[in-house]
This record gives sequence, C-alpha cells and structure tokens, in this order.
Amino acid sequence: MTFRSQLKIRFGDIDRAGIVYYPRFMHYFHVALEEFFINELNIEYHEVIERFRIGLPTVHLESDFSKPFSYGDDIEVEVLVQNVGNSSITFGYRVFKQGDTEPRIVGHNVTVCLDMDTFKKIEIPDWLRQRLEKCQ
Repeated sequence: MTFRSQLKIRFGDIDRAGIVYYPRFMHYFHVALEEFFINELNIEYHEVIERFRIGLPTVHLESDFSKPFSYGDDIEVEVLVQNVGNSSITFGYRVFKQGDTEPRIVGHNVTVCLDMDTFKKIEIPDWLRQRLEKCQ
C-alpha cells in the first residue's frame, strides 16, 4: 500500500542553481511521513511522541536522485512501509513531479523505536505494529 502527499516547491527550498537543495528532500520525506501517520495510521505523529512517549529517530538514510525539481513544481511524495522489525521500521519514499509516472528521487530510511523518557531502544508496541503491517 502506498500513500502520496502533495507538496509545492517553495522559493526557500531552492539553491543558487535554481533547483531544490538536496537536503530539503529529507524534510519532504518527513512531512509526507507525518501525513501518512494521520491519514493511514489514524494517529498524529506528535501524539506518538507526546502521548505514547515513543520516538522514531532515523538511524540509516539513503536516496538516489535522477532529475532535479525547480521552484514552483508541484510534487508528490510517496510513502511505503517496507519493513517492520522488532524495534525498527523501514520507510520507503519516491518523489514524483505531479503528473509524471517515473520518480525523480527514490529513498528510504530506517527508524528505531525508542522510549522518549530513557532514550533506550524498545520493541514496537503491538498497537503501532498492527497499523504499520496493514500498510505493507
């Protein structure tokens, strides 16, 4: 199952060459992930952190870039749940210019579930695991 978030490239996202400065895509990944949580998992991302005291920091990140984006482009960031481990979750991302069928950016990140009070790794709680596995 995939989820797509629609975003617009803003002036502050571009570099002197007039294309999106590559670290901005990590921000786009996270923005889409937050929307994925509310739209597909039926919980706000901040609630996972604040109410349930569960953090999901990124411990590994990869991305490949094939074609740039420019100011004003409408884009879609696709989020996929690629793997649910004992304490880790791998999310995949594909970034498209709206209307295109081929992604321009492909990436993934591995997050680890941790207790926000102790910052120690924990197993993914059953309620979260069940929601994530439904999205695989």
